Amino acid sequence: MAKACNVALIGQGFMGRTHSNAFLKVSKFFKGLPLDPVMHTSFGMKQENPKVFAKHWGWRNYSDDWKAVVRSRDIDYVDIVTPNFMHMPVAMEAIRAGKPVGTEKPLAGTLKDAKKMVDAAKKAKAKTFVWYNYRRCPAVSLAHQLVKDGKIGRIFHVRCIYLQDWGGPDTPLLWRFQKKLAGSGAHGDLNAHIIDMARFVTGDEITEISGAIAETFIKERTIPSVGAAGGIAGGSKGSRKKGKVDVDDAVLFLARFKKGAVASFECSRLAMGYQNQNGIEVHGEKGSLRFRFEDMNYLEYLDYTANPKTRGWTKIMCTSAAGGHPYVEAWWPDAHILGYEHTFVNQAADIMRVLAGKKPVVPIPDFADAYETQRVLEAALVAAAKRRVVKMSEVK
Repeated sequence: MAKACNVALIGQGFMGRTHSNAFLKVSKFFKGLPLDPVMHTSFGMKQENPKVFAKHWGWRNYSDDWKAVVRSRDIDYVDIVTPNFMHMPVAMEAIRAGKPVGTEKPLAGTLKDAKKMVDAAKKAKAKTFVWYNYRRCPAVSLAHQLVKDGKIGRIFHVRCIYLQDWGGPDTPLLWRFQKKLAGSGAHGDLNAHIIDMARFVTGDEITEISGAIAETFIKERTIPSVGAAGGIAGGSKGSRKKGKVDVDDAVLFLARFKKGAVASFECSRLAMGYQNQNGIEVHGEKGSLRFRFEDMNYLEYLDYTANPKTRGWTKIMCTSAAGGHPYVEAWWPDAHILGYEHTFVNQAADIMRVLAGKKPVVPIPDFADAYETQRVLEAALVAAAKRRVVKMSEVK
């Protein structure tokens, strides 16, 4: 039998639900994991009613004292799903307690906090993880493998977008619109994902940022009802008091990669009609790849070395265990498609593998890896504010 791994969840809300579901399901689908995650304790603020959350999602215990949870000798792994400003203090406490720790993306609310986390983890030789869950889409993992196998050759151009439409004027002043809690707006929430995806798929690092634009279109929002600060839902219909928005609604920028490729990145919470359009295109000398999360089971591939008479895009349904598509052997028969929640279950499986000293299916970002994405986020904001080219060597 697999050894038990007692997990503590620090935070609730939207990400608390996705992570809880992952730990609840992972051992039921991924047979033979070296560790079996036990949903030991969840933390939530008093106003979030942690008892109700814990009971609903299957956590054995609950607490409104996160430090006590993190320090408990019973806990083997600490999982952080709080708003971004709390990632650093919780992670530092976990590292001091000698615990492996994972956190939602981005790594931290600020580059300074992220650096503290990286340095502490390195000094303690702690095992760390960041939940860039889109790496765990079978289609994105397959794209990573195809590039690594040389199927598209030298990369010329990368195009990344992440467009959503939930940030309209009627959306209240949630924590994601406040710099002190989130660090940045759509940039840290959405661009973080596509920067990580571009780094992951290409296997290359960004060296320069230029042409950056950051804009806040909606300057004020209605202050939500008390208790909604830790989640992403809940304004008060009767409230008319407004608060200042001090993060971006949209950020666009250009980039250069170390091996010579150029790239564009575009994110917005005000792209009406796009509910969760997370996409990447990679164009190279031998072919191209493209992916859109709203059609997440497919990867499109063009083999440019094929006969021009029959050359064209191939739409690959990435659900074949026989075809070796990543992760799908744990799930359903071919074409019985996967969804958003499966990416988190896939990541939970890889975390259990790494904690046991095994290899993940595809590389999983630790704090040091995620710090490189955080540096790019910072460089883009500097480039936008100063309206100039920013070399990555300037951002540390």
